[in-house]
Amino acid sequence: MTGKVAASGNIMSLLDGETQLTTIPIGYCFYKLFSDCTSLVSPPDLPATSLDSSCYRNMFYNCSSLSAAPELPATTLAPNCYSYMFVGCESLSAAPELPATTLAQYCYQYMFYNCSSLSAAPVLSATSLGSYCYQNMFKGCSSLSAAPALPATSLAQYCYSGMFQSCTSLIQAPVLSATSLGSYCYQNMFNGCTSLSTAPVLPATSLAQYCYDGMFSNCTSLTAAPELPATTLAQRCYNGMFSNCTSLTAAPELPATTLANNCYDAMFVSCYSLTQAPQLPGNMVTGAYASMFRSCINL
Repeated sequence: MTGKVAASGNIMSLLDGETQLTTIPIGYCFYKLFSDCTSLVSPPDLPATSLDSSCYRNMFYNCSSLSAAPELPATTLAPNCYSYMFVGCESLSAAPELPATTLAQYCYQYMFYNCSSLSAAPVLSATSLGSYCYQNMFKGCSSLSAAPALPATSLAQYCYSGMFQSCTSLIQAPVLSATSLGSYCYQNMFNGCTSLSTAPVLPATSLAQYCYDGMFSNCTSLTAAPELPATTLAQRCYNGMFSNCTSLTAAPELPATTLANNCYDAMFVSCYSLTQAPQLPGNMVTGAYASMFRSCINL
């Protein structure tokens, strides 16, 4: 395609001439339909309310001229249904509403990756999450300044992994209500959010393996760590959590007395402004404190 191209009408007319169909009937239905169409300036209507696996996957991938997203009214999702849908849509400034409250695995994975003009995220009201559901959803959205609340109280593995990674304008983190965590659930969630100065409250008292792995890594404006009330730890649960947080001046209290293998591994690596370490009352287990304060030159 060359020039400026506008798509219009009901996309379901490709499946049903009378456009009465509201259910995507088969997996990969519209997969890559407009992928790499850099001339596309407006999308067709996507009225389906029940989706099938990977149905919209990569649909607008690298549509760099697309300035507005279609409405997405679906409330019944499927694995990978929206994954990679708007990757590289650098002209997209606003995200559509996402009304689903029960998510499928991978459903929003990389959905808005590198949408560099996206300045506002949609409300995310889902309370039932699937594994990897929000993974890297807004990664590289360098204009995004505020994150929506995330009301789920029980998390799935990798559900928020890398969700806001490299969102360099993010100054407001979401409210995080979860008390039941899945493995890798917050991994790299805010990694590289260089404008984030305040961390959200983390209420969980029982952790999962790698749950906070690299969560605030490279958050160079973060001046204070959140309270960490957990007393039940898991393997590498705090692995690299604050690595390269060069403005962090004080470490939080660490009340756990029963540790897990490598639980604090590399937790504060290269935190150059850290001048005081917390008490470490726990028992000795394999690698529990490995590299915990490496290169903390002012400690």
